[in-house]
Amino acid sequence: MELKTNYQYTYFIYPFVVKEGKYQKYLLKLLRDKNCNLKVFQKEKDFKLYQYFLPKTRNFLFSSFSYGNTKRKKLEELPIETRAALLAQNPCNIFEYNLEKDIQGKIDEKNGIFFNIQKMEIICFRTGICFLSFKTNIEEYMDFANVLNFNYKFKDSMNESIKFEDYDNIRIQTDSFSDIESFQDFIHGITGSNSEATELNIDTERFLTYSYVCLDQEAWNPEKSFDVIQNQFVKYANILPADNSRDYEYDKVETFSKWKYAKLGLTKSAMTLFSSSKDLNNYTVLPEEYENEYFYTYILNLYKKIYLRKIGIELKNSATIKIARKKFVEFTKNLWIQEITEDETGTLLNHKIQEVLELDNLYMEIKNKYDVFYKELNIEKDRRATIVIGIILVISLLLNLFNFIALTNK
Repeated sequence: MELKTNYQYTYFIYPFVVKEGKYQKYLLKLLRDKNCNLKVFQKEKDFKLYQYFLPKTRNFLFSSFSYGNTKRKKLEELPIETRAALLAQNPCNIFEYNLEKDIQGKIDEKNGIFFNIQKMEIICFRTGICFLSFKTNIEEYMDFANVLNFNYKFKDSMNESIKFEDYDNIRIQTDSFSDIESFQDFIHGITGSNSEATELNIDTERFLTYSYVCLDQEAWNPEKSFDVIQNQFVKYANILPADNSRDYEYDKVETFSKWKYAKLGLTKSAMTLFSSSKDLNNYTVLPEEYENEYFYTYILNLYKKIYLRKIGIELKNSATIKIARKKFVEFTKNLWIQEITEDETGTLLNHKIQEVLELDNLYMEIKNKYDVFYKELNIEKDRRATIVIGIILVISLLLNLFNFIALTNK
């Protein structure tokens, strides 16, 4: 049976890293871009988001929640350079990018998938670690096969070595870019060369995928169990094409579910939520929660992973080791040991994401390096103290000897 969908969207996420010491300059570049605006969160407008995150995490991710109307107006009136300097002090800034539409004519509709970019955000952390995210939806979303094929193909659209016109006979078209090459140029215009990300072993040729789909209830309901469409979920969770014949075991897909007719799949490069319209919640409430509260939970954990990698590399360098040690202590105190939410589902999901991204292992690896450095530092301090004490004792002994000689000569 051909699966049909009632609703879908996919966020593609591209991590990039601003060079050390260039972060304020990068914010200035964004502020000067007429298509780019600082996203201001407000308690009344974004109440669910405000309520979901605990205060320390909320202040870390969304500094603008603390902006009143007066503060916001004063910020807008400041010279742009001053604004950039002030924003650079925030732990995180989020910008909205407004794409100018340049609608292209559909070509080769038989094999074509036409998609829209609905919104775009640039999420910038003070450490220089940033994420470019954009929400897409495909025009012919009724066929679940199109959702599979689109996600599978588009995730690799930053790979310049792939010839997309011959790529699995799937053509993707957008209302904003004439071709993939112009899209790649646009991304590079925002992120720069992204050489820092390469040094941190981040894949710069593939997007991370964050996707939501609500199937028509005919596919999944009390009479038709999830087992019937389980293999479709496996394809969706692993970002595979519709005609994939490779056998992926369901048990090896990391899953999470607190809902009767919705199941979330997690891999190191994707987070996907697969649901049925049998539950009204799955096309009214859950899609909004997934692209707000759960989306930023995912982003926060991606940030932790990249920042820990960054600290790990700095701990290996004698020139940056002391600074890295301080960063690790601050990260542990201000972020790592903090609970992010009291929401039951959000707490369980956060732990599951950490597990899949192997954050605990990465943290312990960095901690072991830190402990070794700390012990060596203490040993060095003890050695220096011993030398100083030895020198003092020798000087004291010599002074006593000179005094004794002076007394015996009287």
